[in-house]
Formats: sequence, C-alpha cells, structure tokens
Amino acid sequence: MKTALAAVMALAISSNAVLAQSALPQQNSKWFTDAEAKIQEMVAQQPNTKRAKNVILFTADGNGVGTNYAIRLFSGQQAGLLGSEYVQPQEAFPNSALVKTYTTNGQTPDSAPTASAMNTGVKSKNGMINVDESVAEGDCAAGLDHTMKTFAEIVSEAGKSVGVVSTARITHATPAAVYAKTAQRDWENNAELPEGCQQKDIAAQLIDQMKAGVIDIAMGGGRGQFLPKDVKDEEGKGGKRTDGRNLVEEAKSLGAQYAWDEDTFKALGDGGNAPVLALFESSHMKYETDRTGEPSLAEMTAATIKNLSKNDNGFYLMVEGGRVDHANHDGNLFRTLTDGKAFADAIAMADELTNDEDTLIIVTADHEHAIAFNGYCGRGSPITGLCYDVDGAGVKHLDKPLLGDDGKPFTVAGFLNGAGSVLKKDDNWTGSRPDLTQEQAMDPDYLQQALIPMSSETHSGEDVALFAKGPWAHLFNGVVEQNYIFHVMNYAVNAK
Repeated sequence: MKTALAAVMALAISSNAVLAQSALPQQNSKWFTDAEAKIQEMVAQQPNTKRAKNVILFTADGNGVGTNYAIRLFSGQQAGLLGSEYVQPQEAFPNSALVKTYTTNGQTPDSAPTASAMNTGVKSKNGMINVDESVAEGDCAAGLDHTMKTFAEIVSEAGKSVGVVSTARITHATPAAVYAKTAQRDWENNAELPEGCQQKDIAAQLIDQMKAGVIDIAMGGGRGQFLPKDVKDEEGKGGKRTDGRNLVEEAKSLGAQYAWDEDTFKALGDGGNAPVLALFESSHMKYETDRTGEPSLAEMTAATIKNLSKNDNGFYLMVEGGRVDHANHDGNLFRTLTDGKAFADAIAMADELTNDEDTLIIVTADHEHAIAFNGYCGRGSPITGLCYDVDGAGVKHLDKPLLGDDGKPFTVAGFLNGAGSVLKKDDNWTGSRPDLTQEQAMDPDYLQQALIPMSSETHSGEDVALFAKGPWAHLFNGVVEQNYIFHVMNYAVNAK
C-alpha cells in the first residue's frame, strides 16, 4: 500500500514538474505575468499577529460593491486610463471580505444600526444608535435602559485617544455611532427630542463624551446642532437648539480648540492638541466638487492622525466619507464619484502616515445603494456618460453608443429608483426615456435615469466589501456579519 501511494505521489510530482516546465503560448502575456507575480506576492505574505496600537475604521457611507466599482472606473478614467484596470488604495490591501449588512428588523439597512454594529459588536434595529434590539424605534425610556458600550469607550479606558471625522454632520448616524446612544438617529439636537424624553440629544452627548475624555477630536459638519436658535454662526446661519445651550462655547470651556473654516483649521497646525472640535458647515460639508473654504477629507484625516499620534498608547479613529451616500440619494452620480475619490485620497493619506506593523486599517461601507450598470459597454466608456459599443478588433470602445429597443442611447450607470425616474407625476406616472446626448449625461448636475419614481433614491441590502491591512487583518476572510468588524478590532488591540 505504501509503495503504491509513493508511486502515485511521485507521478503527481512528476506531472506537476512537467506542467511547470512546459512552455505555454500565453506565458509572455502581461495578464499572465501579472497574475504569476500576484501568486508570489500572496505566497510571501505572513500574518501580522502583533497587538494593534492604532485602529482606523474608514466607512464610505453607501459605498457598496457597485458604487466602489463606479469610483474605480471614474478614478482610472480621470488618470487617463480606460478605468477598469485602476487600483484604488484600499483595493491593494492584502485582506478582504464581504460583509452582510442586514439588521435585526431590516433586510435593507440604514446607517444607524450598521454603524452601531461596527462599534458595539451587536446587530440592532433600523433607526437607532448603540441600543440593543429590545428597544422599539423612538422609545426614549427603553433606549436609556438598553444602551451598549462602544469600542471608543473600551479603548479610551485603556488609555487610547479617539477621533471621529466625517464630511456629513458630525451628529449624523455613522459618526454618531462612535460616541452616542439613542433610540432615534434624528435626535441630533434637543429640539428634535419628544416631549418628556430624558435622553440627551446627540450633539450634547458628543460634548459629554469630550468632557469625559472619551472623544478627543471631532471634525465634520453640523454647527447648527450645537448652537441656540438665536445665535448666528460664523457664516450667519442660526442654530437649531431650543434649550439655550451653546455647545461650541461649552467645548471651548473644556479647553477644546475650535475650527470652523479652512483658515482656522490650518491654524491648528499638526491637528492641534486634543481636544479639538471642528465644525465646517451649519449642516453637511460641501460635496468635494463644490468645496471651497473648508478642508478636504484627506486633510482632516491627516490632521487628526497627527494629533492622536501624540498619545503613546495609540488611538482609534473613524473616518466617514458621508456625502457619497447623499449624492447617491440625489441620483447625482458625478458627485458620488468625486466624493468617493476624495475618500480614497484620505485612505492613501492615512496609509502614508501610519505603520502597518502597529496600525490596523479597515475600509468598508455601511450599506449599498440601488445603483445598476447597463449594457455590454466597451472598455473606456465614461462611467458618467453613455455606454459605447465594444470594438471587436481593438481595446477601447467604438464611438458608437448602444441603443435600447426604443432607439435611444443609455448611460453606463443608472438607479433602480430615484429622482431621475423617467416616470413623471404630471403625466399620471407615465413617461418615456429622453434621447440623451453625451454632453447632457456628463453634466456634473445630471441625475441618472431611474425607474421607480422616488424623491430620494434608496439604500439596497446586498453585501458590501471590506479591505484591511495591519495587525490581525487576516481575520477578515470570506463572508462575515457586519458586527464581526468590532470583534476583530477588539481582538487586535488586546492580542497577547
């Protein structure tokens, strides 16, 4: 038996040797040699099992697999490539997984429970932040009694610093999940609380967490949530609070440095000294393509890392590209993509400023959108434009748009629902597709064609991608639940 087994093994080894030594007609192709090089890169990888000093969680709101694909094409085409071959910073990370985003009561989630899952390790219901699944949405009393401990609180107790950065309001669902606990994500200021509710609003909770030493830096939009109605901000916009509290002044009284525009941001120097409160707009920050007078997401990320790195015990930083989501809701693909590219720039900046040996970087999304991709488009068809026919004799597309059965061209990307619906209310919800030109489709303000009419395009429920590098990043593999992200972060900072 042993002799027979040895003979089989010898034959197998011999066959493999013959296979390896045989010349293949395709072996000089760049596709072939690139794949062989990737094999060697993967074989050489060794898992990093050191304790993570720092953890950075990047979340591009709404940047699911489809949206990420569109951003890749856009970034590549902006760089003069055909698009598909482009590699975003996170796509070069050695570890990846698919993440299931459903919630305990939602097949399709919103950002509150998805961000909560990443920050507490537990799934919960739509509409609520860091309270357990026993709570009904909007039940203030139950929300007070069923809160969960956050990753920020855990690492703060271990002596680490904590920062949160977003292009959305800093009180919006995803950034709020770093520090707040609420039975309703919309309770961003006290005027939104129901009568008799004893829970503090989200903005007030941020100041409490700064006072407690849990949050060291918060940067984003949302000044209005922190100011009384009778107080104008630096740009002349009134606040939203009805309790008379000026939370910006309260933060300053705690010793916080405050910034509200690009100049005051730059005056912080290398991110300033914690604590820092930076609120660059009354509501959300501007889309990247419209940005003036306020820092980019990459600049905010760099400043925050430099500040938090002053703590020898390390830090936890959550960075959100919040407006990727908003542009998708608007049906405006161009702004989705420019904000997505700005998000990738922030990832590259963080990677440059940190060390893989001691910093776990995770890049993911909270959910996807109802984005769809149309037709058999040729390589290089502009992602914001029309779908052009494949060139059977070449690589780049033919200069010939593909047509639907209605004889009209269509765009590479569209939405299953949204404000760009071809069905119009004044026509009794009937309509037909316009005869679109390339110039119209590539206008930065163009709303992608959609089917179901919706004033705001919706999320969708499919999995999102996750990319990771650094200590214990290899624990991300296969298909995982969204709350698993917390457990990897927690394991990494406590590894022996």
